[in-house]
Order: sequence, then C-alpha cells, then structure tokens
Amino acid sequence: MSLNIASYIDHTILKQTTTLAEVDKICVEASMENFAAVCIPPRYVSDAKKLLDGSRVKVATVIGFPLGYNVTDVKLREINDALDMGADELDMVHDLCALKNNNWRLLEEEIAACLKPIQDAGKVMKVIIETGILTDSEIVKCCELYSNFKIDFIKTSTGFADIGVSVRVVQLIRSHLSPRIGIKASGGVNSYAFAKELIDAGATRLGCSASFKIMKESRMEH
Repeated sequence: MSLNIASYIDHTILKQTTTLAEVDKICVEASMENFAAVCIPPRYVSDAKKLLDGSRVKVATVIGFPLGYNVTDVKLREINDALDMGADELDMVHDLCALKNNNWRLLEEEIAACLKPIQDAGKVMKVIIETGILTDSEIVKCCELYSNFKIDFIKTSTGFADIGVSVRVVQLIRSHLSPRIGIKASGGVNSYAFAKELIDAGATRLGCSASFKIMKESRMEH
C-alpha cells in the first residue's frame, strides 16, 4: 500500500523574517497538496485562516517559541491570542530551564495550565520537548510526565536547536509514550526517505519546510 505522505505533513515556515507573502505561498501549496496543516508564526494566524477558508488544511502556530522559557502567564496570553485568531493546533515549547533544573513539578503545573484553554476550545496541543538538547533519560521522563495529560502530540524539535530529529529518538519516544499521544517529528526532515523512516519508527506527523521536495520524491517512488 502506498503511503499518503501529504496527510502527515505540517508545511512549515517559522524563520524570524517570515513575510505575509511567504505565508500566502505556504497556504496555497498546502491546499494544493492537501497537507495536514500549515505551521506559521502567531502574527499570521488570522491571515492563514482566511487564505485556507474552505480547505481541510489546519492552521498550527507556536507558543513560547523557540526557547520555551517564557513564564506560564506569558504562554497563556500567547495561547489565548492564538485561539482568538482561530488557530486549530498549538505547538508549545515547554520550559527547558525547568527541565534542566530537574523541576518536574513546574513542568506539570505549566502543562496543566496551558492545556486547559486549548482543551476547552476543542483544539490540538503539541508539546515541543527539544530532544536534540536532552539526554535519553530526560526524554523518557518527558514521555512519562506528558502521558498523564491529554495532549495530542509530543513534538521532537523546534528546528532552531543544533540537533533535529532522529529515527532513534522517535523510537525512544514511542516506546515510552502513551499510545494515544501522537509524535510530531521535526527538525531536519528534508527527504522522502527520511520522512518514511520516521513514520515507520512511530511518527504520526512531520514538521517540514522541504515539503514540496518530499512530495516530489514520493511521486518518483510510486
């Protein structure tokens, strides 16, 4: 059976200099290919909602991005603004400072507070744990912590750290995460072969800026 790779892809543009014209292009491409979502800077959520009106493509945006150390109140303000603008999916960087200080209680309080408005709105939450700068045991502890909450995905990477996703990390997450929670693999997903390996390892969503290249390669395979 051939793999419908488009249904896994969050077509992404998150660089600091992103323009409305670039967001417009991303939305047109996502509609053409029927990608799962576009993932764009928060300021463009309303524009993307209008551009994608009538399509099945979801609008995802980021919270606490890319470093994650904003206090919970700031993240909540970002979440509420994104929801007001119509975001369907929210990709939030958790507090990496708290994690590195072994303050798992703070991470628990953060997720409980930030998940509530997203759940109340019936929207999707992805927690970005930034695997490239975590140890295996920290990744496992994140899986154990977030398995206790009704998040929709753990996302591996922002794409802004030096190390992105690997097949091994996706396998590690899958073996320790509640089966009801998906995995969004992101950070360096730039070929169909790698995308397929990540899906085979357990990824259920892919964050890609090389989405068109991946689609082209997938058509050559089939």
